[in-house]
Amino acid sequence: MAKVSKKFQAASKLVDRQRRYSMQEAFALVPRTRISSKFDETVDIAVRLGVDPKHADQMVRGAVNLPHGTGKTVRVAVFAKGDKAREAQEAGADVVGAEDLVQRIQNEGFLDFDAAVATPDMMGLVGRIGRILGPRGLMPNPKVGTVTTEVAKAVRELKGGRVEFRVEKAGIVHAPIGKVSFGPQKLQDNARALLELLIKLKPSTAKGQYIRSVAISTTLGPGIKLDVNDVQQQLAAK
Repeated sequence: MAKVSKKFQAASKLVDRQRRYSMQEAFALVPRTRISSKFDETVDIAVRLGVDPKHADQMVRGAVNLPHGTGKTVRVAVFAKGDKAREAQEAGADVVGAEDLVQRIQNEGFLDFDAAVATPDMMGLVGRIGRILGPRGLMPNPKVGTVTTEVAKAVRELKGGRVEFRVEKAGIVHAPIGKVSFGPQKLQDNARALLELLIKLKPSTAKGQYIRSVAISTTLGPGIKLDVNDVQQQLAAK
């Protein structure tokens, strides 16, 4: 059995596992549940949806531009040529290339980036390394705006706090919504942006309650469960 640290035990005592907190209460509690003083812990959100991802028409995925960013430095690779390659470089892309970048990934195992963008004409080439990029969540996809002719816009959004998400087998969406240092209000704003988009993406075939549960936690801290009714009221009140 894994040993639980004293700091985690102390943080866990601050959270009532039987209680469902309002958004305001939950985000006010987040800073108190951080474990490490050595780094700025990320705050994650987990949303269980009333969907069955086994059915293609109930696969929920997308990308959200968090109003306050993620607090993380995002390294972006762009597969493009000519003017589009120059646009990507000017927008701040960390690595730009075409055949040379594909070969570098294939032959040298280069994967020193967090997100990838490609122009449509590059996808035949990028497809050759789909087995490398796909499992790591790095494959460009038109559904989340990373296969586009507007490469400069995509690069700026990714570096500015754009978060991609995809529902997992158990019907849960996990996503980072910032750092503990953001404070309760900014974290709540970011969470609201994600939740609003999830509601807009509700599949027409999804039956019953769509938002089943919501929980937030720091990187090392305990989970805090939110009151789904309060979440829906807060979103409706905006």
